[in-house]
Amino acid sequence: MPLTLDLTDRVALVTGATGQLGRVMARTLAQAGAHVAVHYRGNETKARELCGELERLGRKAVAVQAEVANRDAVFAMRDAVKAALGDPHIVVANAVSQVHPWTTLLEEDPADYEDQFRSCVMQNVLLAKAFIPAMIARKGGRYIGINTECTMQLAPRQSAYTSGKRGMDAVLRVLAREVGEHQITVNQVAPGWTISDRDREKGTEVSESYSKNVPLRRRGTDQEIANVVAFLASDLASYVTGAYVPVCGGNVMPAV
Repeated sequence: MPLTLDLTDRVALVTGATGQLGRVMARTLAQAGAHVAVHYRGNETKARELCGELERLGRKAVAVQAEVANRDAVFAMRDAVKAALGDPHIVVANAVSQVHPWTTLLEEDPADYEDQFRSCVMQNVLLAKAFIPAMIARKGGRYIGINTECTMQLAPRQSAYTSGKRGMDAVLRVLAREVGEHQITVNQVAPGWTISDRDREKGTEVSESYSKNVPLRRRGTDQEIANVVAFLASDLASYVTGAYVPVCGGNVMPAV
């Protein structure tokens, strides 16, 4: 029989779904058959536009607002998703607070480290507490965190960002060990510097200074990231858990 990536009638939650990458992941999961809860923090208009797009694909969709580092907000989001679509089979933790411009550790505002801890670590702690129990009851589920190649690179000026993402990595690896017996997989996708619609609109897809160090000699696209997320969300990845999967053209390579 041919292999198929089929998410028909699965329910997926994508946090940060109104962002550049979030929109493509939500569309891709819907194209594979999933109904999608579109999380947003402030851009309700974009969330509702995306829901309309997914509904035109024949899927159910709901826009849900939450501050992902706030327990009450996350649990209220859980209740809203359940009421509209049912308990999610798939959670994609994609939302992230942007701290720019990056600067040196000696110059970085200490508040930026706290911000990244809330965005990267506490988001995943709270999402797990809110959504994993229903997966345990169902005896299966997919939890996917969006990390970054920067977590391995640890370049100058990245200390706030990578401290949050490294903390996220630890939380999700431990979670994978704790919930694996329930046939719940927990994985991370780590994009490189990704081409998005913003680049396509501005004509900034090409960066020789970045691509010359990438084995595939190019930047990846948002669709290429979303394809890996869809794979990890599917039954094709039923025996993959605890993985940190770089999708960066080989720019970073975890070693054994």
